[in-house]
Amino acid sequence: MTERDVFLSVGAQPSLDAMVEQIEFAEELGYDTAWAPETWGRDAVTLLATAAHRTDEIGLGTSILNAYSRSPSLLGQTAVTLQEASDGRFRLGVGPSGPIVIENWHGVDFGNPLRRTRETVEIIKQVLSGEEVSYDGEYFDLDGFRLRCDLPETLPKVDAAGLGPKAVEMCGRFADGWHATTFTHDGLADRMEDLERGLELGDRDPEEFRTTVSVTCCALEDSEHARDMVTQHVAFYIGGMGTYYRDSLARQGYEELAHTIHDAWQDGDREHAQQLVEENLLPHMSVAGTPEEAREQLAEYESIDGVDAVYTSYPRSADVDEIKQTMEALAPDRTE
Repeated sequence: MTERDVFLSVGAQPSLDAMVEQIEFAEELGYDTAWAPETWGRDAVTLLATAAHRTDEIGLGTSILNAYSRSPSLLGQTAVTLQEASDGRFRLGVGPSGPIVIENWHGVDFGNPLRRTRETVEIIKQVLSGEEVSYDGEYFDLDGFRLRCDLPETLPKVDAAGLGPKAVEMCGRFADGWHATTFTHDGLADRMEDLERGLELGDRDPEEFRTTVSVTCCALEDSEHARDMVTQHVAFYIGGMGTYYRDSLARQGYEELAHTIHDAWQDGDREHAQQLVEENLLPHMSVAGTPEEAREQLAEYESIDGVDAVYTSYPRSADVDEIKQTMEALAPDRTE
């Protein structure tokens, strides 16, 4: 059975306490895992450490910590510590993020994100082995240290995010799970072939691998308002977050549309960009409408072969009440 997770919004969050309360609410509703993002707001590590002490059962994970602002060894230390803090409920998600965040916020050259993410995953797994870390890579050259604390009884899994064919193949080959985001139904199905190739190359057991799909959701009685917020959110990512998500959409068979949305947004014609999203993309890569409509739409994602978990994420403009309404409408017990 496909698991249903929750992804915390980074927008419209008045406090750390409000975010932790949403994780507590997700636990009450029966969600399997709460995923914390990290962009340029509150850091995910402090958030999850706080949540670990205020929850008992819900899984906790990062989606994602980027592979640039922390060293791979520190990411390994963080994974061990959060696993200890959560009594074995933690799962580490890492990935490259995107050039606009890495270069403009962290001031680091984006370089080769595929190679850097692979090296990061490999080093983290060495850290988690408890043995001396020895690594000679393109980005990292490490030797002479091992983790200076006992390993947790259950080691945390290490997931990776990827958009393009080679990145998804890398996830299957080296990580324990793949985080998929901003995919249409068909685009996601196409990437599954790349994931299977990576699993074969890494001689991995598909049964031990977790594919987690992010879906932007808004379920409100005011269905028009719900669709408007999701439309704006999708248009922002395609048009306002550099070229990373634009190019991912183009690879999914929407090249002309992706560039038109991006150009309209960059030219200041956001109304046109949002109109293009609403007319051409909304039902194919998001969930929006009344609670009943949204539940039916989310079930379509969960039925895609190879999807192990779907996490409901929320529009960047949604307020706390709208997020909680959507969480409640799409809670796992509503569809069992």
